[in-house]
Amino acid sequence: MTQLDLTPGQALKLWHEVAMGLVHGENRDLNLRQLAILLTIYLETPPHTVRGLAKQLNVTKPVITRALDSMGQHKLVERRPDERDRRSIVIRRTVEGALYLEQLADLIVNKAHEQNRHV
Repeated sequence: MTQLDLTPGQALKLWHEVAMGLVHGENRDLNLRQLAILLTIYLETPPHTVRGLAKQLNVTKPVITRALDSMGQHKLVERRPDERDRRSIVIRRTVEGALYLEQLADLIVNKAHEQNRHV
């Protein structure tokens, strides 16, 4: 793995290129809050609950619920009652969500390599 040293301007350029790739790509166009929630679900150790995600991201439960509603429509995550506590809902990963993030990671790597070639 190579280290990529970026100036703040280069970091913003990379973020811009990735954002443009997301907007122009065939993938679902998630907002930043949805993307942060999705990354948390996939990168942090489960289980994940609405309450736990709200606390971790320092937002309200309705904010998490709205984001999960949208991501659930795209099958990026799914919600199930917690078998240990039926009052709680567990957020689960899906194959579609894993593929979305794999494509996002590939996009980031490709844009970083392109930027590195032009430096």
